[in-house]
Amino acid sequence: MIISVIGGEACSPEAAKLAEEVGRELGRRGITVVCGGGLGTMEAVCRGARSEGGHTIGILPGHNAGETPPNPWVEFPVFSGVGYARNSMVVLSGDAVIAIDGAYGTLSEIAYALIHNIPLVGLDTWDFAYHGHDADRLVRADTPLEAVETAIALAQKRRQTSAK
Repeated sequence: MIISVIGGEACSPEAAKLAEEVGRELGRRGITVVCGGGLGTMEAVCRGARSEGGHTIGILPGHNAGETPPNPWVEFPVFSGVGYARNSMVVLSGDAVIAIDGAYGTLSEIAYALIHNIPLVGLDTWDFAYHGHDADRLVRADTPLEAVETAIALAQKRRQTSAK
């Protein structure tokens, strides 16, 4: 299973702590993390996953490591060369998405998850409501453990539904 973890390149120490714990929980469970491969939330989730022997994939915006170096905990860097368009790749690569904190890039990834019906769990991230749209599709979690367990359950349900 692969879980996409999205969040800002600049994040508070509190958001980094949440992301690192999400990474540790995913790593403990043998779940591969895919993220944008950069700093902030992405670095923290990769650090957590690798600390527990988990695998990490970073889908980076540039053409090579000289242009956009991956954080030190990205095990498998993928250089997309497409800038922010890589956000769709990050989301579509996961069986579910966990959004932590984040700025406008994270908001675009949340939108991709909603557009493509990828299960989406929010941990201290964007909050929105708009008439005609089901804001409950972004399932809220209060802790990293709850975010991971919810994302796994939603990913398994998605797999079972698509297998039918």
